[in-house]
Amino acid sequence: MAGTEDGRPSICPTLLYADAKAAIRLLTEVFGFTEVAVYEGEDGSVFHAELAYGNGVVMLGSKGRGGVFDQAMKGAGPAGVYVVVDDVDAHHRRAVEHGVEILMPPTDQDYGSRDYMARDAEGNVWSFGTYAPQTTAST
Repeated sequence: MAGTEDGRPSICPTLLYADAKAAIRLLTEVFGFTEVAVYEGEDGSVFHAELAYGNGVVMLGSKGRGGVFDQAMKGAGPAGVYVVVDDVDAHHRRAVEHGVEILMPPTDQDYGSRDYMARDAEGNVWSFGTYAPQTTAST
Protein backbone atom coordinates (compact mmCIF):
# COMPACT_ATOMS: atom_id res chain seq x y z
CA MET A 1 0.00 0.00 0.00
CA ALA A 2 1.32 3.45 -0.85
CA GLY A 3 2.79 5.44 1.98
CA THR A 4 3.37 2.60 4.42
CA GLU A 5 6.78 1.22 3.48
CA ASP A 6 8.72 4.48 3.63
CA GLY A 7 6.80 6.21 6.43
CA ARG A 8 5.12 8.76 4.17
CA PRO A 9 1.39 9.36 4.69
CA SER A 10 -0.92 8.05 1.97
CA ILE A 11 -3.60 10.71 2.48
CA CYS A 12 -2.83 14.43 2.70
CA PRO A 13 -5.49 17.11 3.03
CA THR A 14 -4.84 19.90 0.53
CA LEU A 15 -6.17 23.42 1.09
CA LEU A 16 -6.00 26.70 -0.78
CA TYR A 17 -5.96 30.04 1.05
CA ALA A 18 -6.36 33.66 -0.02
CA ASP A 19 -3.56 34.36 2.49
CA ALA A 20 -1.50 31.17 2.56
CA LYS A 21 1.33 32.82 4.52
CA ALA A 22 -1.10 33.69 7.36
CA ALA A 23 -2.39 30.11 7.30
CA ILE A 24 1.17 28.79 7.59
CA ARG A 25 1.79 31.09 10.59
CA LEU A 26 -1.42 29.88 12.30
CA LEU A 27 -0.69 26.22 11.68
CA THR A 28 2.93 26.41 12.85
CA GLU A 29 2.83 29.01 15.64
CA VAL A 30 -0.56 28.15 17.14
CA PHE A 31 -1.50 24.60 16.16
CA GLY A 32 2.03 23.15 16.40
CA PHE A 33 2.64 22.01 12.82
CA THR A 34 6.22 21.89 11.49
CA GLU A 35 7.10 23.56 8.21
CA VAL A 36 8.54 20.91 5.88
CA ALA A 37 8.64 22.88 2.63
CA VAL A 38 7.37 26.19 1.27
CA TYR A 39 7.77 27.10 -2.39
CA GLU A 40 6.86 30.66 -3.38
CA GLY A 41 6.12 32.11 -6.78
CA GLU A 42 7.89 35.22 -8.05
CA ASP A 43 4.89 37.29 -6.89
CA GLY A 44 5.28 36.04 -3.29
CA SER A 45 2.29 33.69 -3.44
CA VAL A 46 2.69 30.23 -1.98
CA PHE A 47 2.97 27.81 -4.87
CA HIS A 48 3.09 24.74 -2.59
CA ALA A 49 3.67 24.16 1.12
CA GLU A 50 3.89 21.04 3.25
CA LEU A 51 3.34 21.17 7.00
CA ALA A 52 3.73 18.10 9.20
CA TYR A 53 2.07 17.07 12.42
CA GLY A 54 3.04 13.68 13.81
CA ASN A 55 3.08 11.29 10.85
CA GLY A 56 0.57 13.38 8.84
CA VAL A 57 1.01 16.21 6.38
CA VAL A 58 -1.25 18.98 5.14
CA MET A 59 -0.41 20.58 1.81
CA LEU A 60 -1.52 24.11 1.04
CA GLY A 61 -1.06 26.97 -1.35
CA SER A 62 -2.39 30.35 -2.45
CA LYS A 63 -5.73 30.71 -4.21
CA GLY A 64 -5.81 32.33 -7.60
CA ARG A 65 -2.55 31.00 -9.01
CA GLY A 66 -4.23 29.23 -11.91
CA GLY A 67 -3.81 25.62 -12.86
CA VAL A 68 -6.12 22.64 -12.72
CA PHE A 69 -6.32 22.29 -8.91
CA ASP A 70 -6.95 26.02 -8.41
CA GLN A 71 -9.75 25.91 -10.99
CA ALA A 72 -11.25 22.75 -9.48
CA MET A 73 -11.26 24.34 -6.01
CA LYS A 74 -12.50 27.75 -7.21
CA GLY A 75 -16.05 27.36 -5.87
CA ALA A 76 -15.21 24.98 -3.04
CA GLY A 77 -16.26 25.80 0.46
CA PRO A 78 -14.23 25.37 3.61
CA ALA A 79 -12.83 21.96 4.51
CA GLY A 80 -12.65 20.05 7.77
CA VAL A 81 -9.43 18.44 8.99
CA TYR A 82 -8.98 16.23 12.07
CA VAL A 83 -5.61 16.11 13.87
CA VAL A 84 -4.66 13.69 16.66
CA VAL A 85 -3.05 15.44 19.64
CA ASP A 86 -1.85 14.11 23.00
CA ASP A 87 -3.02 16.96 25.25
CA VAL A 88 -6.27 18.46 23.95
CA ASP A 89 -6.63 20.93 26.82
CA ALA A 90 -3.12 22.40 26.42
CA HIS A 91 -3.57 22.58 22.64
CA HIS A 92 -6.91 24.35 23.13
CA ARG A 93 -5.41 26.84 25.63
CA ARG A 94 -2.74 27.83 23.10
CA ALA A 95 -5.41 28.37 20.42
CA VAL A 96 -7.50 30.52 22.78
CA GLU A 97 -4.42 32.56 23.78
CA HIS A 98 -3.89 33.36 20.08
CA GLY A 99 -7.50 34.43 19.57
CA VAL A 100 -8.54 31.51 17.37
CA GLU A 101 -12.31 31.12 16.92
CA ILE A 102 -13.33 28.10 19.01
CA LEU A 103 -16.41 26.26 17.76
CA MET A 104 -16.46 23.60 20.48
CA PRO A 105 -14.41 23.61 23.71
CA PRO A 106 -12.65 20.43 24.83
CA THR A 107 -15.40 17.84 25.14
CA ASP A 108 -15.38 14.17 26.09
CA GLN A 109 -17.05 12.15 23.31
CA ASP A 110 -19.15 9.00 23.75
CA TYR A 111 -16.63 7.01 21.67
CA GLY A 112 -13.80 7.79 24.10
CA SER A 113 -12.08 10.77 22.48
CA ARG A 114 -11.57 14.23 23.92
CA ASP A 115 -11.89 16.84 21.16
CA TYR A 116 -12.15 20.54 20.46
CA MET A 117 -12.97 22.35 17.25
CA ALA A 118 -11.69 25.65 15.83
CA ARG A 119 -12.16 27.68 12.65
CA ASP A 120 -9.27 29.35 10.83
CA ALA A 121 -9.49 32.83 9.33
CA GLU A 122 -10.68 31.46 5.98
CA GLY A 123 -13.43 29.21 7.33
CA ASN A 124 -11.72 25.81 7.46
CA VAL A 125 -12.70 23.76 10.49
CA TRP A 126 -9.86 22.12 12.42
CA SER A 127 -10.72 19.41 14.96
CA PHE A 128 -8.10 18.28 17.45
CA GLY A 129 -8.60 15.19 19.58
CA THR A 130 -7.23 12.08 21.18
CA TYR A 131 -9.00 9.57 18.92
CA ALA A 132 -6.59 7.98 16.43
CA PRO A 133 -8.40 6.07 13.66
CA GLN A 134 -7.13 2.61 12.72
CA THR A 135 -5.56 2.18 9.29
CA THR A 136 -6.38 -1.53 9.11
CA ALA A 137 -9.67 -3.30 9.66
CA SER A 138 -10.13 -4.80 13.09
CA THR A 139 -11.49 -8.33 13.44
